[in-house]
Amino acid sequence: MKKLLLVLVLCIFSQGVFAQKAAADSTNHTPVISDLLKFAHKHLAYRYRSGGSSPKGFDCSGFVRYCFSKFGYYLPHSSAAQISHGVEIALGEAKAGDLIFFKGHNSQSARIGHVGMIVEVGTNYVKFIHSAWKGGIRYDFLHADYYQKRYMGVRRVVK
Repeated sequence: MKKLLLVLVLCIFSQGVFAQKAAADSTNHTPVISDLLKFAHKHLAYRYRSGGSSPKGFDCSGFVRYCFSKFGYYLPHSSAAQISHGVEIALGEAKAGDLIFFKGHNSQSARIGHVGMIVEVGTNYVKFIHSAWKGGIRYDFLHADYYQKRYMGVRRVVK
């Protein structure tokens, strides 16, 4: 019984260590990405504005474009056009700073209609920042049903 209990404790401890390592790895990124994410974070709760690309109000692609331009990366002002920039990345290889793309309001459509910037990747989650029609600049998670149904892909713009 003692051996079984010891094995159980060791298993639980090792899972905790691996989870901490995975969380630490997800925050391990280049200074450019770190600065980009800090810059994006400063805009939390800025309002949504259709076609907006300034602190007066942002749409999703306008927000991504605005943030990346401050670090010398110029993207078009359209999520459908932004998906053609950078390199396609498998979701399992996604990192902070990568762009994450979604269908628009219609989950049955095959058209890109929304973009966000990944800020953190954990064992069972992907957290991203974006400009949402409801709430403006905010964080969301890919595992939320709304986004999971609309997920289209990930692109890496900053190498």
